Amino acid sequence: MNKILGVMLISSLAFFSACNSRESAQPQAPEVVQGVALYQTASAKVPDSLVVLGTVHAWETAQVAPQVMGTVLSVNVREGDSVRKGEVLAVIDAAQAQASVERARAAVSAANEELAATENDRALAESTLKRYTTLFERKSVSPQEYDEVKARLQGAAARARAAQSSKAQAEAALAQANTALGYTRIRAPFDGVVTERRADPGAMAAPGVPMLAVEDTSKYRVDVSVDESSLRYVKLGALAPVSLDAYPEQQLQGRVSQIVPAADPASRSFTVKIELPKLPIVRSGLSARASFARGEREAILIPRTAVVRRGSMQAVYVVGNGELAQLRYVTLGDPSGDQVEVLSGLATQEAVVQAPAERELAGKRVEVRR
Repeated sequence: MNKILGVMLISSLAFFSACNSRESAQPQAPEVVQGVALYQTASAKVPDSLVVLGTVHAWETAQVAPQVMGTVLSVNVREGDSVRKGEVLAVIDAAQAQASVERARAAVSAANEELAATENDRALAESTLKRYTTLFERKSVSPQEYDEVKARLQGAAARARAAQSSKAQAEAALAQANTALGYTRIRAPFDGVVTERRADPGAMAAPGVPMLAVEDTSKYRVDVSVDESSLRYVKLGALAPVSLDAYPEQQLQGRVSQIVPAADPASRSFTVKIELPKLPIVRSGLSARASFARGEREAILIPRTAVVRRGSMQAVYVVGNGELAQLRYVTLGDPSGDQVEVLSGLATQEAVVQAPAERELAGKRVEVRR
């Protein structure tokens, strides 16, 4: 009897277990989200642009280097300081240059004295020749005596000319020494900002070795390289939109100011210089992207509100058969107003959720807003 009851109990448990398994195997209905607006993708014509990379530069940059050798006594500026043209940026020990100036002044003084002495000799020889000329005409002196006096005048005049040349040389040496003395004070070549400082007091300055870098911050440009096959899209004076990688949301209106006529023989590319507007965000060394119009092309555009972010990736909710939303990752191009181009991940005639916001819609059934 007990065995019969045990068998019946086991059979009952198996029956109920099978029923529960069949119930759990039945799929659950997806959650329904109401009031969803969809956007139907389609092909559209958009402006086609040639985008090239470049770097921002100041129109005028100077590597300030000394022209004389000496110990650096002081450096009056640091990176970021604004300077005016002619302002003293650094001072080099002027003891040697000052000594050269003193020697040159002494040489000029000696040359003046020599010139004065020779001028006196020439004047005396000239007056003597006048007297001898009168006596020679009266036959009171011999021709030899007259020729000797005449030769003395010629010699005195030659010595006076030589003294005049020596004076000119001494004065030129003094001017050169004064110029070298002026080189011991390093001055700003133009109004601008100090961008680099390479020397400190106590260092040895050498001719041609830069101590400071100064750039003119009133005007900037972007230098880009354009392949020879694409140079036809670049026109001198044409507008060229520029975006800075550091400020991708702000587009600058540049203008092509120069096309370097010689190509780089290695890359077969030409350097194009684009003038930028004066804005506080523009700084030399920033990476930039310049665009040149080259017609139109076909593209798929979607509303920017349709894009959702998953970490560093971008996606959209695509609604297919059965009105189920699926998350699909896409590659996007540059935005254009309130739309953005889809480079890959979507085809035409697909429905995407227009503004999912922060809602999680993957796997849910959507009811389209009427």
